Amino acid sequence: MILSDKFGRPITDLRISVTDRCNYKCVYCRTGNEGALYGDLPFSDYVRMARIFAALGIKKIRLTGGEPLLRNGVVDFVRELSKLRSADGEELDLAMTTNGHLLAEMAQPLKDAGLNRITVSMDAVDPDRFARITRVPNGYDHVLEGIRASRHAGLWPVKVNCVLMRGFNEDQIIPFGMFAREEGVIVRFIEFMPLEEDRTWSPATVVTLDEILRRMAEYRPLVEIPHARSETARRYHFDDGIGEIGIIAPVSHPFCGHCSRIRITSDGKIRTCLFSVWDHDLHELMKRGASDRELVEFIRGVVQRKEERHHIGEADFVPASRTMVHIGG
Repeated sequence: MILSDKFGRPITDLRISVTDRCNYKCVYCRTGNEGALYGDLPFSDYVRMARIFAALGIKKIRLTGGEPLLRNGVVDFVRELSKLRSADGEELDLAMTTNGHLLAEMAQPLKDAGLNRITVSMDAVDPDRFARITRVPNGYDHVLEGIRASRHAGLWPVKVNCVLMRGFNEDQIIPFGMFAREEGVIVRFIEFMPLEEDRTWSPATVVTLDEILRRMAEYRPLVEIPHARSETARRYHFDDGIGEIGIIAPVSHPFCGHCSRIRITSDGKIRTCLFSVWDHDLHELMKRGASDRELVEFIRGVVQRKEERHHIGEADFVPASRTMVHIGG
């Protein structure tokens, strides 16, 4: 039986964090004082988890971190994942989210190993602003080179994710629209969520979907593109058909009702929602020698406890038990 939760939502997307280490210290994510907290597992353990989830109906796997390209052997890991098949016998859709700093030299090997798509986190198209946000000097040129190498390698579509945070980079909306058109990539704006280490989030820091659309219209009109209900992004192209923009708006336009995702942290815990207040320790069962059948039953039980929705901005909101870098983007 294909995996679904008690609300009838099919679970088809798995995100695996392979490390909670990161070589950037972005101001909306890290305090700059904490490094890895939970550690990494051998890739063989992630492969076993992925194989079991694939047999339960997972169709897409996204590798995340921290920064996944910091892990030695990540290309071979992708190659092993590419051998897996979903419950219907189809190849899995393999994607990765990276900050792009190490991507230029790895894009082609990742493609050759079986990676289908790449998403690069990039929060400004101005080098000085980029350095202030990431707290890494001279990182912008590395990331731009990685984006272009990914296009050349055929990792398509190349998506560029920008977290907008008022007071830091909301003036980058139109420059990113121009960037999407000039570089031939899909730019996706993400509303700032309360997942940062220093817990400074407030509704006033959120640049909403409606504001993004208004600001971009000052440059060129956007036309909405139909999208699947389970997609996180609302999609748009410019009025002349050149360039695509996505907006992920979990704060102002939540999409929990069609959520198809589940996560595995770098230390082998299942998280049913970004904003879960507890983890479910799959790896501990593996260490105790659990069979695949026992792991399947555990996974099914966990998925039945998947939250109906998050409560961002509501009086009863409780922050997630981990911050984003320690969950997996």
